[in-house]
Amino acid sequence: MSPGWGLLAVVAIVAWWWWSMRAREVAVAAARRACHRFSVQLLDETVSLHRLRPIRGRDGRIHLWRLYQFEFTQTGGERYAGHVVLLGERLMDVHLDAVGAYDATARDRLQ
Repeated sequence: MSPGWGLLAVVAIVAWWWWSMRAREVAVAAARRACHRFSVQLLDETVSLHRLRPIRGRDGRIHLWRLYQFEFTQTGGERYAGHVVLLGERLMDVHLDAVGAYDATARDRLQ
C-alpha cells in the first residue's frame, strides 16, 4: 500500500470521528435542553448512539440518520428513557418517555 493511500485512510478516519463528535454534541445539547424544560435530571450527562443508517433527506441527498438514547430521572428514585434523532447534524426529534404522547402542550415545549 502506498503512503498516499495510508494518509488518505487516516484523514478519512479522523474526519469520521470529528463529524461523529459534532453530531453527538448536538444530541447532548438537545437532551439537556429537554430535561431542563421539564425540570428533570439528565443522568450520567451523556447520550449513547443506538442506531445509525443512511437515509435520503428532503434535499435529495444521503444523510446519516442517528438515534441517540439517554436516561433521566424526575425524583432520583427511578430512571426513564429518552431519545434524540438527528438527520445529519440537524435535530429531528427529542422524546422523553415520562411525557405523554397525547400531552400536546408538553410536546410543544420540546421543539
